[in-house]
Amino acid sequence: MPSSSGHRLVMSDHPSTGSPLERLDFLYMPSRDVAADLEFYTEVLGGEVVFAIEAFEARVAQVRLSPLEPRLLLADHLEGEAPVLVYRVIDLDATALELERRGLTIEARFGIPHGPCAALEAPGGQRLAVYELTRPGVDERLEGRTDFGPGAGVR
Repeated sequence: MPSSSGHRLVMSDHPSTGSPLERLDFLYMPSRDVAADLEFYTEVLGGEVVFAIEAFEARVAQVRLSPLEPRLLLADHLEGEAPVLVYRVIDLDATALELERRGLTIEARFGIPHGPCAALEAPGGQRLAVYELTRPGVDERLEGRTDFGPGAGVR
């Protein structure tokens, strides 16, 4: 389906929805204390630490609570109280254009380990982001890295 700019917009696996979103990959949650939250999700809820990285004055941890998506990310650099729902798309530029055509505003563009990303806010205040998977091997490179929390320093 061509977007208003002429770019081809590839729709989701369920074209009947009319959504340019492919799938929900991450639930990106703000945390005031990532180590304490990581302990809660592992000790109380029985989750597994996928990684716990400290870099660039920020802490980010991924916890596996079930074998199914989305992946839970805890981050101390994420502003606000609401989580960000991070959806994968096939073509970030075409999707951003289409979402803008539909009346949404792209608030910021940035990179995540998996590829380029764009943040937007729904009219109701919910936080959403879309990203294009351009570095598919990043999960394997990050898994097992524990700079803090349970098993810190063990790889």
